[in-house]
Amino acid sequence: MNCYRFLAKDALSAFLAFLAERERVLVPVEKNGARSSVVFEEWHEGLPFTMLKSTVPPKAAVLPQCEVLFTCRRVPDEGDQNRHVMVLDDTLTAQPTVIVATRPCDARGFAVLDRPYLNGLYQDPYYAARRKELTVLTLTCPTGCESCFCHWVGGGPSSPEGSDVLLTEIEGGYLCQSVTEKGRSLLERSALPDGEDRLASMQEARKKAYQSLGRAPDLKTAPQRISERFSDLDFWNRWTEACISCGACTYFCPTCYCFTITDEGDPAHAEGGRRLRSWDNCMSSLFTREASGHNPRRKKAERMRNRISHKYATYPENWGVFSCSGCGRCVSNCPTGIDIRAILLSALGKEEDMISHGTQSKETGQ
Repeated sequence: MNCYRFLAKDALSAFLAFLAERERVLVPVEKNGARSSVVFEEWHEGLPFTMLKSTVPPKAAVLPQCEVLFTCRRVPDEGDQNRHVMVLDDTLTAQPTVIVATRPCDARGFAVLDRPYLNGLYQDPYYAARRKELTVLTLTCPTGCESCFCHWVGGGPSSPEGSDVLLTEIEGGYLCQSVTEKGRSLLERSALPDGEDRLASMQEARKKAYQSLGRAPDLKTAPQRISERFSDLDFWNRWTEACISCGACTYFCPTCYCFTITDEGDPAHAEGGRRLRSWDNCMSSLFTREASGHNPRRKKAERMRNRISHKYATYPENWGVFSCSGCGRCVSNCPTGIDIRAILLSALGKEEDMISHGTQSKETGQ
């Protein structure tokens, strides 16, 4: 049974202080530079924050950009000083964390990551530890935006997947709705007043948000059609012509989870060595290059084919859903204007729908 609480706008800071009593609290913060952006930072008293959609998704809360998997050091054997033993420290640490005001597309991103990292053949202990300690308070979207397409891939402005609590902006504040038991427990121990008398306002706000979205194309055949396009290199070459392999589409994506492993230092030295896991970019020419020098995806078209095929064909084959939440960051952050929606429509043979769906064809220029 859902639990509803009302959070007044002038009570936001007090609510964050309540959360921070037990856990690290991450909130969106505006950064002004050559290009303004919104990133998640740890909240503290007096920190200016915003409720705008973040430029970068909060994926790093469970999958850091770079993390130490273990440290190692060679030390003398206590029983035999002529021998040395290797001491390895792979202690898992996970800080209880609450993310506040992420968006439904980003919360669904956590659900995408959960499947391979938690439910695959081998559960990842580092990810699992952080995910267990994570609570997600999602702000539903008041309207669609130019680059988002969450409703194409099964989501929406108030999709609950991956969230523990949904916050919907209504007059005077936000109506908080529990989605999971973790979210219900958080709301019940808060001092927020009951909000069930505001359900009609919440439903009206969510209805308007859905009505702001354009018509979604039918992507049921996408896995099959993308797979059929796999050997059509002319298709992938056309759609990748403008790509500069910068990787923005992967680094800004809430569902990409490829990584690389790096060993640093020397266990024989006093400071020892360590093994790192860092985000990697499947659009990079180095991503699949082997030690022998052979690269099975030497061309950028082959790398784009892999990226698109994984999100809309391979991942659905394994898990039954797309590995894409439709956040649109790959569209808005691509320096050459490649639109993944247009690639999808073209693969499905729906080029005539590109203009009506707000996409642009690199092939026709229309």
